[in-house]
Amino acid sequence: MPPSVASPTRRLARTLRTSLFAQVTCALVLGIVVGKLWPDTATALQPLGDGFTRLIKTVISPLVFCVVVVGIAKAGDLKAFGRIGVKALIWFEIASTAALVIGLVAANVVGPGRGMNVDPSSLDAAAVQETTGGGHLPTTTEFILNALPQSFIGSFAENELLQVLILACLVGAALLHLGHTKVPKVLPAIEQAQEVIFAVVGFIMRLAPLAVFGAMAHLVGNYGLGVMRTYAKLIVLCYVAAALFVVLLSVALKLVTGLSLWKFLRYIREEMLLALGTASTESVMPRVMQKLRRAGARDDAVGLVLPTGYSFNLDGASLYLSIGTLFIAQAVGVDLSLGQQITVVLVLMLTSKGMAGIPGSAFLALSATASSLGAIPAGAVALLLGVDRIMDSMRVVTNLLGNCVAVFAVSRWEGALDIDRAKRVLDGDASQSDASQSDASQSDASQSADGEKDVSGGKGLGGGKDVGGETGRPDEARIETPVPGIPAQKPKDFEGLEERQELKEPAPEAG
Repeated sequence: MPPSVASPTRRLARTLRTSLFAQVTCALVLGIVVGKLWPDTATALQPLGDGFTRLIKTVISPLVFCVVVVGIAKAGDLKAFGRIGVKALIWFEIASTAALVIGLVAANVVGPGRGMNVDPSSLDAAAVQETTGGGHLPTTTEFILNALPQSFIGSFAENELLQVLILACLVGAALLHLGHTKVPKVLPAIEQAQEVIFAVVGFIMRLAPLAVFGAMAHLVGNYGLGVMRTYAKLIVLCYVAAALFVVLLSVALKLVTGLSLWKFLRYIREEMLLALGTASTESVMPRVMQKLRRAGARDDAVGLVLPTGYSFNLDGASLYLSIGTLFIAQAVGVDLSLGQQITVVLVLMLTSKGMAGIPGSAFLALSATASSLGAIPAGAVALLLGVDRIMDSMRVVTNLLGNCVAVFAVSRWEGALDIDRAKRVLDGDASQSDASQSDASQSDASQSADGEKDVSGGKGLGGGKDVGGETGRPDEARIETPVPGIPAQKPKDFEGLEERQELKEPAPEAG
């Protein structure tokens, strides 16, 4: 009897039940429909998206801390970690400047605000003040001081990623300084905490379709689809410029690493769609970190570059700010000279670095740029109030891809990227067990300065899980060759390095 073939209905039901991508896609479409048909009801669904984002934010800081500490301890070289940080900042500055220049060139060529002839006095400047909550962008000194932690617990409670990064670097450096002989149980405990956090992320991600549905329904219900017709030229320009920038990212990734950005997009399609639906890159940060590590990027590179990029590498925001500044100037009839446009780039290079986590930060940056030029009325920023939320999708996609490309590029630059493994994973050839084996071998390769195995970092005394894999494996599965004369069962206890070394010494031959 030929095997029975599942009906299309059953196949569709199975796909919806097992595929996060399919679930989020359906939620996205359903949110648009509900927002269009029942806008009053749709606006009340915003808490679904906000609640999901809040849950994800609770695990971001501890996850970043664990990944960075484990990455430093396993790399065994604090200088290498410092080099990764410097190279990441160089990459961020080049990418952000390129985004700003592309935005200015595109706005000059297309002229999205030309012919609008808006009277600045007719605009409601108070609306911008209400959107920003009376806040302001930090100065350079304030930005640096705010990056320094005042309290160990407070940094986690306030979700200050830069402060958490600094604390993680200090703890990782302390573990390297003390060595595994003095604190043999600290690193395994952090590794186990990391596995717990990833499990929590898995639970929260089951709510992703609800979050996307609520966020999209609120967006369409609150702003409607008519705003897209009013600002069609500006919206199309921003998205086309972002697409051009993504193409440049693809070329850069291919030249530096040989990897395909399009294959990477397929690899993170669930996370990308979720980020689009919730208009937040933070909502997918834990999952993206996990996937980058699985794709061959070393723990210390992922743990440092990706979180830092959330504050320093806002490529999508840079594109939007440069285009938005010229749009406002053109709309109110101000013709900016080349020198003034260069000033725009310089000002936005500074203001865009302090935007992360500040309500209405785009309007604050635009207001600061307008004030520095002295030619654009500050109240003209209100022109973008109606379209700003529509731009979130462009900013989210560009920011996320820019930071992921930065992780791969800096990892390759530092020799912290397994190219063969990355190609296998992006081609869909690497299984979960392969992921675990690769991460285990990566851990085994790290050694302490005296040439001995870093047992606490690579094997995890008492830790039954491998950091990079999804499924943990017991210690006996990692012993590559059996020891003659010793039974192949799992030892009951691993109290210290000496006992571990005894197990690895071959027993004397009989007779």
